[in-house]
Amino acid sequence: MERVYTVRFHKIKRTPRTKRAAKAVRYLRRFIARHMKSERVRIDEGLNQALWRRGIQKIPSKLRVRAEKQDDGSVVVSLES
Repeated sequence: MERVYTVRFHKIKRTPRTKRAAKAVRYLRRFIARHMKSERVRIDEGLNQALWRRGIQKIPSKLRVRAEKQDDGSVVVSLES
């Protein structure tokens, strides 16, 4: 199963500046786990680099991601091209 989501990081902007990128990664994992009904979420390297591209303080406001559910129940999340 494969789905495309637009994940907004608007709520993360209210956290302390030095914790934003790490919290965005945790938020993305929770978002995908909730929507794809799986506890095992793997974030692709390209998506991780897109979250951290401008540093820990300036995360993107939203990202378009592709979530693919594998046969074993895990989910692989990558950046939508």
